[in-house]
Amino acid sequence: MTFESQKSSYTVVSTMFSGEANCCYMARLSDDMGGRSFSIVAVKDHDAIRTLMEAESKIANIENSQLVDSFSYGNDYLLVFPYRQERPLESFFVGEALTLSEIEEIGTNFLLTCMTASLPYPVLYLILEQGQINISKDGGIYLSYAIDLKDLDLRKTERDCTVKCAQILREMLSTKADEKNISYELISRKSDNNSYSNFTELYRDLRIAAMPVEKRGILVRIKSFFVRNADTIFGILFWVCLILGIIALVMLLSHVVWGNVPIIRWFINTFKTIGTESLLQ
Repeated sequence: MTFESQKSSYTVVSTMFSGEANCCYMARLSDDMGGRSFSIVAVKDHDAIRTLMEAESKIANIENSQLVDSFSYGNDYLLVFPYRQERPLESFFVGEALTLSEIEEIGTNFLLTCMTASLPYPVLYLILEQGQINISKDGGIYLSYAIDLKDLDLRKTERDCTVKCAQILREMLSTKADEKNISYELISRKSDNNSYSNFTELYRDLRIAAMPVEKRGILVRIKSFFVRNADTIFGILFWVCLILGIIALVMLLSHVVWGNVPIIRWFINTFKTIGTESLLQ
């Protein structure tokens, strides 16, 4: 499937989501299939289309906007964003392996990402509600766009998004609730009362209550390294085990067929004679 706009031609590589109100695709430029990837949100719902078209001009004119392209295609309205491999926060955030100050720093990155997303608040709320939040290996935060617009509520405002962000921050900070965690106590209390009305207020509370950065001990750094690189480490271990398994299988088959293992026999025979002297004499 290919979508043509005035700017570019996009060829769909895979479907990330398909629903009644919209579909989401991962695509690449038709003339550069080995290049960068894009997320395409194809909107079918008329109310959602009207809302997004009204907001599109604001998004496109904002510096560093994530919106790459937007255009109508048949009866659908398409929004194009950069695509980045998903690393869901709920799966890859391991608070137990981090210090409180590191969690607060990740929380700050999360909040700044939401504040600078340049998205209509109803759409941003859906992204937060549907868990389209990702964390990179260095603690950076980025958003995904494979959302279901069926649940789009046009009444959602900055206040709703801020309250949702506060709830997510509280959950992140709860992994250190047994420590002297002022930020957790403050955000929990105000979150329970739905006291936050804007991002600035939540950001101020997080920065004021944040612990000073402390140097981590060697054991904590080692544990953090293994947690961050668990997928790579397990991948290496898998291939090592696979190679060792193949070697063991070859040795077993050699023993069954020849009664011994030729490789081992060759290795031993090389040491029976050193120079012109035989070790068997």
